[in-house]
Parts: sequence; C-alpha cells; structure tokens
Amino acid sequence: MLSAMQHPLSLSRFPSHISSSFAKSRPLHILSSAQPTGGLSVADQSPPSNSQILSIRSSLLSGHFTATQLAESYLNRLKLTEPQLNSFLHLSNNVLKEAQEIDDKIKKKEEVGPLAGVLVGVKDNICTADMPSTGGSRILEGYRPPFDATAVKRVKELGGIVVGKTNLDEFGMGSTTEASAFKVTANPWDLSRVPGGSSGGSAAAVSARQCVVSLGSDTGGSVRQPASFCGVVGLKPTYGRVSRFGLMAYASSLDAIGCLGSSVADTGILLHAISGHDRFDATSSKQEVPDYASQFISATFLKSRPLEGLRVALIHETIDEGVDSGVKSAIHGAASHLEQLGCTVTEVSLPSFSLGLPAYYILASSESSSNLSRYDGVRYGNQVSADELNSLYEDSRAKGFGPEVKMRILMGTYALSAGYYDAYYKRAQQVRTLIQESFKAALEENDILISPAAPSAAYKIGEKKNDPLAMYAGDIMTVNVNLAGLPALVLPCGFVEGSTDRLPVGLQMIGAAFDEGKLLKVGHIFEQTLQGCKFIPPLIADKIADSY
Repeated sequence: MLSAMQHPLSLSRFPSHISSSFAKSRPLHILSSAQPTGGLSVADQSPPSNSQILSIRSSLLSGHFTATQLAESYLNRLKLTEPQLNSFLHLSNNVLKEAQEIDDKIKKKEEVGPLAGVLVGVKDNICTADMPSTGGSRILEGYRPPFDATAVKRVKELGGIVVGKTNLDEFGMGSTTEASAFKVTANPWDLSRVPGGSSGGSAAAVSARQCVVSLGSDTGGSVRQPASFCGVVGLKPTYGRVSRFGLMAYASSLDAIGCLGSSVADTGILLHAISGHDRFDATSSKQEVPDYASQFISATFLKSRPLEGLRVALIHETIDEGVDSGVKSAIHGAASHLEQLGCTVTEVSLPSFSLGLPAYYILASSESSSNLSRYDGVRYGNQVSADELNSLYEDSRAKGFGPEVKMRILMGTYALSAGYYDAYYKRAQQVRTLIQESFKAALEENDILISPAAPSAAYKIGEKKNDPLAMYAGDIMTVNVNLAGLPALVLPCGFVEGSTDRLPVGLQMIGAAFDEGKLLKVGHIFEQTLQGCKFIPPLIADKIADSY
C-alpha cells in the first residue's frame, strides 16, 4: 500500500522527471471560441477575468505588485480570519522568503513558473518536508516527513508557495472536520456551521481567501462536499490522474488528491500542475495530461448558446426523498441554466446508486483497517511507555487514535474477518462493479451527469456529531464517483436560506474517465454566465477587493 510513511531510503530516488523546463513543456494557454476560425491567436487573448492565478502572474510580470506584497496581503487576511475559522494546523515560516526569491528572479528577468507567487494550502494528510504532517491525528503529532508528496513537489517546482497545512478529519475519516484531533474548523459563510469534510480546512481557507488554491484528498467526496458547503470549486480527478505518493493512505483503491479554488480556471490550472505519471505510484496513469487551460473560453468570445448539443443527464435518485427543498430548487435552476446555454438536459435513473453508500463504507473501512495497522508505536506513530509489547501496541493506538478512526478500524476488521468476508467485503466489491457498469452505460448516452454535491447545505457544528449514520448518509451524492474511479467537478450554483445568511449549494458534474477537460470547459462557461450570484462569504465581503 502506498502511503506517506515511505521508507527513508526512497528519498534518494525521488522523482526527477520534473525540472525547470517543466513549465516550458506544459505551457498555459487560453482558448477563444473564435480561435478555430483563425480569428485570434492565443497570444492575442486575455485570460479569464475570474482566474486569480492568471491575474497574479500577469500582475507580477507587469510589475503591478510584487510576490512579497501579495504574500503579505494574504498573510494579513489569514491573521485576521484564522482565530475565527481554524482552517490551518500549521503555518509555514518561509512564505515571505520564497516570495522574495520570486521577486528576485523577476528582477533578473529569469523565467518563473506558472504558479509563481500563488499561495497554496495543503491538507495535513499530504506530506511536506518542511512542516509537520499529522493527518489530524495525535498518533502523528509532531511528525515531520523527510520528503514532499509528489503533488506538493510539483507545485513548488512551478513556483507555488505552500502557506500552511490545513485542518481535516483525522486521517480523512469524517464529513465535518469535527473529527480532527486538534481543532474544529468553522464555515466562513456562517461560523456556527461546519465547512464539510474531510478537507474542510482546505475549502474554508480558499473560501475566506486565506490562500489562492488548496490541495485536498477525496476518498468518498472529501473535496467535493466541503466545496459545496463553502461555496468554492472542488475537483476530484480520475483515479490515477494524480500521484498518491506522499498521501497518507486511508482507502488506497478510492483515495485521490484533489484541487480547490475560487474559480474553475484556478482549479484546472492547479490540476494541470500536479497531474501526470509518477514512478513512485504504481497506480498513477501514463495517459497524457492535456492542457486544461485551453478549455477556458473567455466570456468575451462566447456564443449565445456555447454548449449547443451537449448531452447532460440529471441523476434521478439524487433529487428524490431526503434532499432539502432548497438544494433541489438550486439544482433545477442550474439544469435550466445549462439548457439556456444549449445543453439537452434529461433525467437518467441509476438503480444501483443507493447501494453505493453501504458498499463504500464497507470497502473504505476494510482498507483503512489494513492501512492504519502500521501505526502501532513501533513502526510508525507516537509511542507510549509500557512494560510489555502488547500493552505498548494497545496503549499507543488507544491514546493516538480518535473515536471515529477506532470505529472505522473495528468496522473494517469485522468485515474482513473469517465467516463475514463473503457476506460483506465480497458483496460490496460486486456492488462496486454494478456501479461502474451503470455509470459507464449512462455516460455512453450522455456527455455529463449532474447531481447535487450534498443533500443539504452546511449544517450546524455538533448537529450530527452524535449521529454517525446521519453524517454518513450525507455522502450519498459523492461516494459512487469514487467507487467508479471517475472525475467530478463541484461548483457553486446557488443558495439556500439559512438562519442568518444565505448558504451556498454546489452542483456536481460527473464525466467519463480522464475527461476532466470537458468538465472544466462546461464548468467554466457555467460559472461565467451564472447571473446574480457572487460567492464571497460575509466574513470577508467588506474586506476583499474583486482583483488583486
């Protein structure tokens, strides 16, 4: 099993295929709908107005501001909002130093990467060599990996600055970020509500503009559900598109590193940066990584019906009983907007959809019980003193793991035990095959499937902490995508009315394997043409400018 806990001997063999020429070989372009007719060259076109990454690059190269000034601006906002949000577990001490290095390169007219000066948050179950990586667990408190995860390494080599490590449910097991061993993160839209999970810290940090983009992990919706709750864009790539080397293993056949940003363009640019084969991850795909930025058509060049002929199907089971009326209304509004853009929108039924939730929790718990067995206080994890070996194992795990992790380990061990394997694990794998086949059939008839990202908007902190089944049920919209290994994009599409302020709702778009480009293209057009919605939380609405 791949995990963050690789043997130190592997350090001398860290991936060397990414070099300073990486940015040259994979340039960023902006494509206009007029381009195929020969009307405009790529160089003549302006970047999407809502891309912070492209705007930052343009401003740095033009001298409008420096990387140091930009970093100070974000750090000041982080300092103001962090006491209320608790998005981060650790903050980097090198942000201003790295920003100054970028400024020095620009002064010397040296080439800088496409992520130069971009502040990136990294979920704390993704390894970083210069900061602790705890996975949100006491058993790894104080652990500093001797290497960067491949995704982090690629971000850094393209000029990105890691601002800190974001909070999460312990080892990614949870949907609210309340299961962190260290703190509870709040939702920037309403501080009394959860940001979602398990990548709640990453989503909250982007929503509150504490960083430009962030990395999360998605095992059953842990990037997409927080994106919906926090009103940001979240992308779970196809299984194998992004290397898992350096990601602490939860359920290895389901885990994926995903991206969060305040716009589809930024999310796609970040995905482009971290994608590609990695010889340290045997499950990473060798399939060519397309230039996702070429899918970003500037609003200036959009036709009146830019998605003419695109076949979109709304999954019937996702707007059935159990889904809040406000969420249904927002999703139907999003479907109508897609029709106005030229899409043919129909409904499709996936009879196996409801089976995904129990199958997911059996499979994920079973894999986690195996993956987390390494944290015993001897091989990995903090050790307690004991008089005998068995007591050392028992006490180290008892004190190191939180209740949610313990419960899932017990569930998984039970499902894999003699006499129950066929009844639970084997049957769950059979259900997984049915789900994969149903998605394949639906995507042969349609280009994209859509659904809510969650059955409700963000709920109150503590509301479901003592009712795990209710919390697990909230994952029903997302877990099937992981079981099928498909890509999915979540972007804000509207609001529901909360107790004090409006709460964002996310639309989930699901595509065929390795078809992230199509999702990004459709999502970018949808985002630019959505009227009357500005997804900036009240916490910072009066402090933030529209441009940087």
